[in-house]
Amino acid sequence: MSSKRATLDHFFDVTLRELAGVAERCNREAIAAAVDLIHKAETEGGRVAVTGIGKPEHLARYAASLLSSTGTPAVFLHGTETTHGSLGQIRPGDVVIAISNSGSTEELLNAVGALESYGARLIAVTANPDSPLGRASELVLEARVDDEGGPLGLAPRASYLAENLVLMALSVALQDAKGLTREEYHRRHPGGALGRRSSS
Repeated sequence: MSSKRATLDHFFDVTLRELAGVAERCNREAIAAAVDLIHKAETEGGRVAVTGIGKPEHLARYAASLLSSTGTPAVFLHGTETTHGSLGQIRPGDVVIAISNSGSTEELLNAVGALESYGARLIAVTANPDSPLGRASELVLEARVDDEGGPLGLAPRASYLAENLVLMALSVALQDAKGLTREEYHRRHPGGALGRRSSS
């Protein structure tokens, strides 16, 4: 077997094993509590924002889009810009989902401090519930992996997928709780192949 094939096989083996572990450890009660928190905020006029620094920034953009298309309007909040004026996107009582594998990213913690003082309610998606981010948050959705699966074990690969898995689980739980219909989905997503499929 070539070294290239072995590297790829290792990545797929590690990733599938790590994601299975995330699914097994996933705290369903914490997800249900997050659904309740978001629902309560919405009934009181609050909204949902998603933020992160680095690779989690890209994931935050996707999560905000996914939530919005499945019945929970959400916006992306730029992590570093939060302390430079973008905090104005948030109103007291809004729910902010903050993503960080380590839970100790300095720029994100600066944003979290500002968000707390502004009256936002925080949900953390992190590998470390006992991290500064975890301790600052009202709820923690754990997304821990032990091996990233890459040649150096440094670049966020398995951890990125784990965070995405947890966020997608939250989106499924929110969509189910809201009873989103096919017609309502189509109204939010009228274009493209999904628009055609949801209209039939």
